[in-house]
Amino acid sequence: MADNKVELVCIACPVGCLMEVEQNGDEFIVTGNACKRGPEYAKAELTHPTRTLCTTVAIKNGFLNRVPVFTEDEIPKGLIFEAMDEINKIVVEAPVKVRQIVIENLLGTGINVVTTRSMSKKNS
Repeated sequence: MADNKVELVCIACPVGCLMEVEQNGDEFIVTGNACKRGPEYAKAELTHPTRTLCTTVAIKNGFLNRVPVFTEDEIPKGLIFEAMDEINKIVVEAPVKVRQIVIENLLGTGINVVTTRSMSKKNS
């Protein structure tokens, strides 16, 4: 493969196409994609990769010890470890409701971290 070509596995849809991407100035030539989302994904992945972060946070007095959370939108891939450091500092108190904000404006991205399920207090 030439230096200006990159192989990517597309994650824009469930097919997982192996694409070859060649950059020629501002133009991206993408081959191997089965759907029209492939070229959009390839350009974004090579110019500004982002990910939705899914994890858990500690919860006090919940019937489980942790509650699942995710970022409401994708954050820059380079911020994943720093974001996890911030998320790991959080402890919420039961009860919580689904889509409750646990971190507002994560790392100045404008993106919130929210719960993905409700959790009541444990019965004592």
